[in-house]
Amino acid sequence: MANSALLVMDIQRDVVELADDGSGYLARLRTAIDAARAAGVPVIYVVMGLRPDVPDVAPPTRIVRTVREAGLFTEGARGSEIHPDVAPRPGETVVTKRRAGAFSGSDMELVLRAHDVDHLVLTGIATSGVVLHTACRANDMDLPLTILSDACLDLDPDVHRTLTEKLFPQWAEVVTASTWAESIAR
Repeated sequence: MANSALLVMDIQRDVVELADDGSGYLARLRTAIDAARAAGVPVIYVVMGLRPDVPDVAPPTRIVRTVREAGLFTEGARGSEIHPDVAPRPGETVVTKRRAGAFSGSDMELVLRAHDVDHLVLTGIATSGVVLHTACRANDMDLPLTILSDACLDLDPDVHRTLTEKLFPQWAEVVTASTWAESIAR
């Protein structure tokens, strides 16, 4: 396999609380994280962080304004911490982004170069947010992708299904977390 990295995106306390559907999402995500660690695949966490004094929210930016009004993603707030069930280990990289995609306002490209990564494995909440935006940018950068369909979650199950079954397969290998975990254990 190429020099892959597993991206664990927006698995922050408040987001998990809003989106977790009781289907065992965090356990499936944990399967992927544990497999990556065991295989020596870097696990890179991506969090959205908006400054408390709001200099990074432009008035006409609807989605960021909505997120801000909901009190989500404020740097330093407990709800913006990575969920403890899948928290990074010491030495694992955490990238802070300022918008939807992992590359938006972050040092993600630098981190990937430092790890010599040329293939991304995407997970996260929401499928229609961070996963979609990151997949679009990675495609533009000619980075091969694997998307773990059941380690992504969206507030709208129909949107999740459409993305993972119709759109993403045009751009990436789409597999389950357990299938991917088995493939890297060989």
